[in-house]
Amino acid sequence: MPDAGSEALTKAGAPPLVDLPREYNAASHFIDRHLAAGRGDKIAYIDDAGRYSYAELARRVNQAGNVLRGLGLEGEQRVMLCLPDGIDFVALFWGAIKAGIVPIPVNTLLTADDYDFMLRDSRAKVLVVAAAAAEKFRARRAAQPALKTILTLGAAPAGGDAGGEGDFSRLREAASEHLDAAATCRDEPAFWLYSSGSTGAPKGTLHLHGSLVQTAVLYGERVLGIREGDVMFSAAKLFFAYGLGNAMTFPLHVGASAVLLAGRPTPEAVAEVMARHRPTLFFGVPTLYAAMLAAGQDQAATGGGRLRACVSAGEALPEDVSRRWRKRFEVEILDGIGSTEMLHIFLSNRPDDIRYGSTGRPVPGYRLRILDEAGRDAAPGEIGELLVSGPSAAAGYWNNCDRTRTTFEGAWVRTGDKYTSDGDGYYQYAGRADDMLKVGGIWVSPFEVEQALAAHPAVLEAAVVGMADADGLIKPKAFVVLQAGNAGGGGMAGTLQAFVKDRLAPYKYPRWVEFLDELPKTATGKIQRFKLRSRDAGGARRTRP
Repeated sequence: MPDAGSEALTKAGAPPLVDLPREYNAASHFIDRHLAAGRGDKIAYIDDAGRYSYAELARRVNQAGNVLRGLGLEGEQRVMLCLPDGIDFVALFWGAIKAGIVPIPVNTLLTADDYDFMLRDSRAKVLVVAAAAAEKFRARRAAQPALKTILTLGAAPAGGDAGGEGDFSRLREAASEHLDAAATCRDEPAFWLYSSGSTGAPKGTLHLHGSLVQTAVLYGERVLGIREGDVMFSAAKLFFAYGLGNAMTFPLHVGASAVLLAGRPTPEAVAEVMARHRPTLFFGVPTLYAAMLAAGQDQAATGGGRLRACVSAGEALPEDVSRRWRKRFEVEILDGIGSTEMLHIFLSNRPDDIRYGSTGRPVPGYRLRILDEAGRDAAPGEIGELLVSGPSAAAGYWNNCDRTRTTFEGAWVRTGDKYTSDGDGYYQYAGRADDMLKVGGIWVSPFEVEQALAAHPAVLEAAVVGMADADGLIKPKAFVVLQAGNAGGGGMAGTLQAFVKDRLAPYKYPRWVEFLDELPKTATGKIQRFKLRSRDAGGARRTRP
């Protein structure tokens, strides 16, 4: 980028990537540039405690960077952030990057064992943690030789203490408001994100200074059409790649405003925020959209019709949810897919190009391939593994060469998702690679069966996994959460099985149905199918025709 606010495109016909200079600090673009552009008085963030202008944000960023430097952190060293969404999260993230220090935002809902592993793996020298969650770190402190300082933020729980060496807010208020950006490179790590550990230990994913602006331009500007007058609200948290783009890099790229919610994004909490602040863009996950529909909320709950688009990622969005949302709220949900490794969405529907039941078409600047089991490009309609290539790909995994080599293959990144494509260039999700079922020698997509079940008016949510029958052959089994007022049992199970048979090929229907009060999910709302597969078969309520 010749200067902080400009971009140069490659020659005509090539992917519209953003051209950046070698010497580049991402904080100069996302924070400092707005003061020079005259946006100092404009509101950048609204959180649970107040409203903050771009000038106030820049001041807090500089103070946060100086706090970290004052603790002895030097360039390329790591600071772990275990914080709820709020202005301090934003200030610490960008303050670290501006100072040349590498922030590692982590999920606030993990276990002490998870944090123990990530601190030891990353060798973070400083931890900033919400005082209410500090207890999870205290007992493991002695086992962390690299960790030198714990700062706490906010009030400790009643009867407890913060368990840290300092209060971040007090240190910030005493810190200098001036900070020169460190001399960093576009291709050096700016921050890490730990990817899911559902198939092993979490993996530290290294993201570069130059990647953030790529997602903001290629998806934020050129697909969503984000602009300075937008107000953005993301139910997905900032410590996830999806939420980080939605509520941090996207608004800060164009000088827009963002609303942050510290607590859990329940349908009631989300509706309260939307009614009060009336966002123009909302970012959620399929589970939340389905829950808001089930809660009977109407257009008033989303800000009285000011929304111009909703976005969904994290899991594929069922077609039935898309259609019901559009009918009730009079706004489309743009379903897309991204990953921690690619930083944000690379395949998506668009405001003027929506195909229900599909994940849309590639985001400009990204290339996609679907490979069959032999490693060849799959034919249209044939299920295969999705690979993606684009400018926001991570540099790899920290201390994990084997996984880096199997995930990052030259310019291509293996997503672990199964997809098909049609002759028109639209992509249809078929499930995770390790979730696919082979029934009678034919591949069955669990998501396809789940979509069929979700279309029944009595069903709130459904998840499908493989289960061996009496002959040891794999068949689909459904776990179903019913809408309030509906009872499970053999009669309902038979009704749902017949319902699926009417909509899909007969071999795809669930041979067993188990009714649950809720499905196990990650903090992002993804269904944890591995927990369903590991349930005690003797305790399951199964019905078979």
